[in-house]
Amino acid sequence: MALKLTRPLVFFDLETTGVDVLKDRIVEMSFIKLFPDGTREERTKRVNPGMPIPQEATAIHGITDEDVANEPLFSQYAKSLASWLKGCDLAGFNSNHFDVPVLVEEFQRAGADFSLDGVNLVDVFNIYRKKERRNLESAYRFYCGKELVGAHAASADITATLEVLLAQVEHYEDLENSTVKSLADFSSSGSLDLMGRIVRNDAGVPVFNFGKYKGKSVKETFEKDTSYYNWIMNGEFETSTKDVITKIRLGVLN
Repeated sequence: MALKLTRPLVFFDLETTGVDVLKDRIVEMSFIKLFPDGTREERTKRVNPGMPIPQEATAIHGITDEDVANEPLFSQYAKSLASWLKGCDLAGFNSNHFDVPVLVEEFQRAGADFSLDGVNLVDVFNIYRKKERRNLESAYRFYCGKELVGAHAASADITATLEVLLAQVEHYEDLENSTVKSLADFSSSGSLDLMGRIVRNDAGVPVFNFGKYKGKSVKETFEKDTSYYNWIMNGEFETSTKDVITKIRLGVLN
């Protein structure tokens, strides 16, 4: 296996009630924990989202309200799942933009002790986009020479994602023998928070990437407009965004 692991790398995929990171909920989650010795541990769980699943979402993943009516809530999984993920890096397909933020929000609501501090986030989609710029089905066909059967089922998607990453590190000479840290750096979107709201400018200064202060220094903005920090903290912004701006405000992140 050309992929160099110093600790477990967990590939995961979520099926949800929609695409709103803050408002939508998980209905199915699938994980493959890849250990440094090459062994794997797999888990797939259905989740009662505590809200109706829109028909538009069911049309994509095929999961209905009846399918999850008797399944546990995420809060019932949260403590054991957080423990199982502790000490692991995370990987997925377009995961930095969606799956990771959704998972963070679910843990936050459940009051579970889960942190991304020190966790490498490998986004296979970003590696693929920078190398080939296609979707998962095309990536699977290109790198693995196979058609993806059962697309949009969490277990099928995440199994394909794992195979694609292993094929990517074999396919590209500059990715061969890569560490998880180097893959996380390469697949990073370059933003400081998960949603891309805070980025660094050409001078390396954290700036806003949205709103009326877009392109302005976060630190200087808060010094001039103290109410803007409170507006974000009290608004419907993702946990990762609030964490980043707080660290910048306190001088922990610069």
